[in-house]
Amino acid sequence: MLTQAPATVSFPFPEPPAPGEALLVAPGVYWVRLSLPFLLNHVNIYLVEDEGGWAALDTGLGTDLAKAAWEGVLAGPLSGKRLTRVICSHYHPDHMGLVGWLTSRFDCTLSMARTEFLTAKVLESSAFAANPRFYLERGLPYDLSTNVSSDGHGYLRLVTGLPLQFDRLVAGQTFKIGGRVFEVFTGGGHSPEQAMLYCAAEKLFFSFDQVLTKISPNISVQSMQPDANPLGEYLGSLGEIRGEIPPDVLVLPGHHVPFTGLHKRIAELQAHHASRCALIAEAVAAAPCTAAELVPVLFKRQMDAHQTGFAFGETVAHINFMVGKGDIVQVRGADGVLRARAA
Repeated sequence: MLTQAPATVSFPFPEPPAPGEALLVAPGVYWVRLSLPFLLNHVNIYLVEDEGGWAALDTGLGTDLAKAAWEGVLAGPLSGKRLTRVICSHYHPDHMGLVGWLTSRFDCTLSMARTEFLTAKVLESSAFAANPRFYLERGLPYDLSTNVSSDGHGYLRLVTGLPLQFDRLVAGQTFKIGGRVFEVFTGGGHSPEQAMLYCAAEKLFFSFDQVLTKISPNISVQSMQPDANPLGEYLGSLGEIRGEIPPDVLVLPGHHVPFTGLHKRIAELQAHHASRCALIAEAVAAAPCTAAELVPVLFKRQMDAHQTGFAFGETVAHINFMVGKGDIVQVRGADGVLRARAA
């Protein structure tokens, strides 16, 4: 029988657990929320009952505050049981910042997609700073370009190291956690190869940051690959998820609260990015615009360097997507600055 898509997105667990506490969302599955020092002020991690202990799905940021919250969870809801493995969805520090601390403490294995692990390894081994030229040639003033390319990426260093080895997660792979069988899905856009986990028997979908409850994940072009098309990758991933996973699963995201109505939420995310593209098309129809001039078209609030970096990268992602489709063109002026205009 074909499963009917829920007409709305609903929230079976509208109140999140307090920091250091855990909320049971399915038999043997706990939801834990950890604080973040950003505008998006929390991250979700999940604990799945395993043979001999619990598997951790993501870790939180590499800070003393997050460690203290973990100590409360380990002493309380987990009743002193060990972690059997750590599974990380993607390389962003709010999701894997404590992987070194946890895998060392419990002498357990890290599992994640290869591209995500190697990206984290590169960031660990270098003092990463974005290329200011990326911002300058897209219209951002010199001082702000310098600030965003350095201070705006400082959060990438909030990690506790990486283990020397890992188990690779591959799309289509199946494996067991306790008595459950999970299938691995991967998708690009927010990160290169974010892993997601689906348990068909119990209709549980750990979407992490690929499908979020209330916001779209940040879809950004990075300075090291300025002509990339992460928005195209992301929209393609949403289509694949909709085609492979039924609409009535319980979605367990990396931020905000769990929900049902997966296909409805995917449609909302697709419409959101279509509306962003429409705003850009309207702006460049009036006059050619740099990416810096388009940032306030898409983002109306005041932003610090950290937030500006995300907003700028996302604006460029929409420009690159639209250029790739032929909806707009981008030309370099005599001043060396790139401007988008109507095709």
